[in-house]
Amino acid sequence: QVQLVESGGGLVQAGDSLRLSCIASGGTMSSFAMGWFRQAPGKEREFVAAITSTGGYTSYGDSMKDRFSISSDNAKNALFLQIDSLKPEDTAVYYCAAKGSGSVASPDSYFYWGRGTQVTVSK
Repeated sequence: QVQLVESGGGLVQAGDSLRLSCIASGGTMSSFAMGWFRQAPGKEREFVAAITSTGGYTSYGDSMKDRFSISSDNAKNALFLQIDSLKPEDTAVYYCAAKGSGSVASPDSYFYWGRGTQVTVSK
């Protein structure tokens, strides 16, 4: 059973940057493609970014590519999400997840999830 633990969230001001981390245990992250999602209150879970198991290919949700950057360090079983120029609308719980088969942007394609880390952006 793979466990994923996110960290790095917090309360920040608009324009700041954050680097979120996700550490895997109980399995090897290099076995999976990995993704980041976010969920704001009252909204559906939204695809942010994904990376292949080797880290060689990345994909991003609509309008995410400019300020979000996904990376991984398989030697450390770690996944990262760099967020620059944060905006109040980025306020959400951010989740990392391990992907199975299916669309990279669909939460249904992911079978291991962390509990999330809260990002709150003030004006």
